[in-house]
Amino acid sequence: MYKELIVNVTENETRVALIEDGNITELFIERGDEENITGNIYKGTVQRVLPGMQAAFVDIGLKQAAFLYVDDVIKKQNLDADEPPENGIVIQDKEDFLPDNTSRNIPIEQLLRDGQQIMVQIVKAPIGTKGARVSMYISIPGRYLVLMPNVDHIGISKRINNEEERTRLKEILFTNRKVKYGYIFRTASEGIDDDQLSTEIDLLVNSWENIKRRYRQYSAPYTLHRDLKVTFRAIRDLITHEANKLIIDSSIGYESIKSFLRKIMPELKVKVELYDGQEPIYDFYNIEGDISRALKKKVWLKSGGYIVIEHTEALTSIDVNTGRYVGKQNFEETIFKTNLEAIKEIAYQIRLRNIGGIIILDVIDMENEENKLRIFEELKEVFKNDKSKTNILPMSEIGLIQMTRKRVRKSLNKILCENCPNCGGDGFILSKKTVVQKIYREINRHCRDMAGSEFIVRVNPEMADYILREESNIVLRLEKELGRHIRIQKNANYHIEEFEITEKIQY
Repeated sequence: MYKELIVNVTENETRVALIEDGNITELFIERGDEENITGNIYKGTVQRVLPGMQAAFVDIGLKQAAFLYVDDVIKKQNLDADEPPENGIVIQDKEDFLPDNTSRNIPIEQLLRDGQQIMVQIVKAPIGTKGARVSMYISIPGRYLVLMPNVDHIGISKRINNEEERTRLKEILFTNRKVKYGYIFRTASEGIDDDQLSTEIDLLVNSWENIKRRYRQYSAPYTLHRDLKVTFRAIRDLITHEANKLIIDSSIGYESIKSFLRKIMPELKVKVELYDGQEPIYDFYNIEGDISRALKKKVWLKSGGYIVIEHTEALTSIDVNTGRYVGKQNFEETIFKTNLEAIKEIAYQIRLRNIGGIIILDVIDMENEENKLRIFEELKEVFKNDKSKTNILPMSEIGLIQMTRKRVRKSLNKILCENCPNCGGDGFILSKKTVVQKIYREINRHCRDMAGSEFIVRVNPEMADYILREESNIVLRLEKELGRHIRIQKNANYHIEEFEITEKIQY
């Protein structure tokens, strides 16, 4: 599969699209005022320990306090060494940052106290009204390795499936590491030699030493370490095994990337091109249309069926429909083919839109148990290479498939959209007929308290036209019942559901 990164840079926004065989599969967006802070490391202050939730809120200098769960609290160390805790937990005197392999079954109130200063890393960026999720178990990614200084654990990417290579990597790591820090071998490390690994370890350890130095030097809240900008993160995380070429439309960005590759990845032979066409780069590669399509609720399938994607506070539901597809054989086969096509499109849309959390798939009901199993197996297959961790449950008796997908950053919908000012995010507004009935009831409710000879109803111009055209009989009936004139008045500043009733008094 041929893959490339297409980078569009403007003054206040950078967009990085991962293209697979001509189709956009992932989109990363970073704006000047909305930097992706996942991976950043902070010195923060514990605001409040919540024993009932076994969690704590930590002030790290953001608008909202970060959330720290007990399983993400380092048990053995005291990073705020000025005052030892009163709970008897063993504290290391000389080094407060060594790997911690202590059992995690310790209540949070014995580990943290209000006002304590700690080091945390953002593992999930703020989303909506929820603050960032943080952990005291730090991880620092490099090109080949991820350093985990708080644990003594060696892991290897599942994509490296050759047992001899896995054994070789572990052996050269044990030879080269000086401190029992934990490491994870990334997919790009396959085939790495001793010198490359040694250099990578030195770079990561040096970064960790600088973070520790800044931690001891500055007071909370303070940003100890920022992850790379979106373009360089894409190069580090995707370019080696995920992409064959990078194309960028900024000459300054082009030079920065070339410099980054020379300094950080000199041995990486990747093709970097500067796009200088007259047409905008995302129009030239037909990316803008795919982005617009990824914001719509209804997505049509090639066969004529379609899926509907609905976001709620708790989960995302995806419904499959046959639409215009009538099939060529029997009904069961038509349904199966629609579901099969929908599953592939659903996986594509989930990845592109970066949908996370609980996801419920409502496929079209099938009677054939073998077809149900094939749909479930196909769903697992299409998510096999998804970098976000997914958990998929078998299809239920009523045709629902439940799955979860790890969410670490905002979805495309959250980044590019905001709530509709008319419906307030509900996705619908009251019908014109319903508004007319509300006006009718409101006039009846207050007519006895009004002494005027005429009622003035101020409404949205579209609403006024509807009343005079479609509901004039209601107005005439009210005038007859109340013995007063009702005048409909247009006001362009009113929302379609908004109205105001006043009285005109004659002296």
